[in-house]
Amino acid sequence: MSILVDRNTKVMTQGMTGKVGQFHTIHCKAYANGAECFVAGVTPKKGGQRFEDIPIYDSVADAKAQTGATVSVIYVPPAYAAAAIDEAVEADLDLVICITEGIPVHDMLRTRYKMQGKRTLLIGPNCPGLITPDEIKIGIMPGHIHRKGRIGVVSRSGTLTYEAVGQLSALGMGQSSCVGIGGDPINGLKHLDVMKLFNDDPDTDAVVMVGEIGGSDEEECARWIKGNMTKPVVGFIAGVTAPPGKRMGHAGAIISGGKGGAEDKLAVMEESGIHITRNPAEMGRLMQSILKA
Repeated sequence: MSILVDRNTKVMTQGMTGKVGQFHTIHCKAYANGAECFVAGVTPKKGGQRFEDIPIYDSVADAKAQTGATVSVIYVPPAYAAAAIDEAVEADLDLVICITEGIPVHDMLRTRYKMQGKRTLLIGPNCPGLITPDEIKIGIMPGHIHRKGRIGVVSRSGTLTYEAVGQLSALGMGQSSCVGIGGDPINGLKHLDVMKLFNDDPDTDAVVMVGEIGGSDEEECARWIKGNMTKPVVGFIAGVTAPPGKRMGHAGAIISGGKGGAEDKLAVMEESGIHITRNPAEMGRLMQSILKA
């Protein structure tokens, strides 16, 4: 079993005719059951074309009606990506995964407002996507490092998602599902949302949770874990700040009002019963020791 997606999921790519969309669609299609899962592409005014034998439609609504796709992955450029999310939500898809980085915050504010009362779930933007190992990959995660297993992974950081997965796989611990939620300040699913799904999943035994500085999402999730989580959680916070004059990797990684620092988050997580590490190289070994115990 998995969360959110599996081998039976039908996916459309919004931005199919762009170089990024085509590159990652090829790799997702080649992974596990991808050839059966990726059934449509969407690019306005390009309907009727095909790419990798996948039909392209002018709109999300057309793609859903013709193929039965219920999930969308978005590689649309930043200026148009929020509108692409809006279109997918209006088409009443189950899930939208937005990979695009650099969407204006004001655009995402409007989109999140429009999503109120809608049932569509959003992962991202500015995220690596998600994967259910040996079943389906949606996004830019490197499929070869994943192994089927019973450890869930949820992370705000793309590269640290890969690091956690690589360590788990090297130690013989496969993953049930891995979800990169992205680090933008205005986004979709939070740590808490994904943690609840993992807690309810009978095929997930434990979870690795990777956060970043900025905001309070990790603290909110930690407090929920203390009173509700029935499975062990390993936690790490990426707290390295950018050198002077350099831009932070994620717009959400902003400390304000003296809150949102790495140590502040780690303290709340530790108080909530999460097994924390301050060394990202130890995430896998810490999980291994907890499961052995």
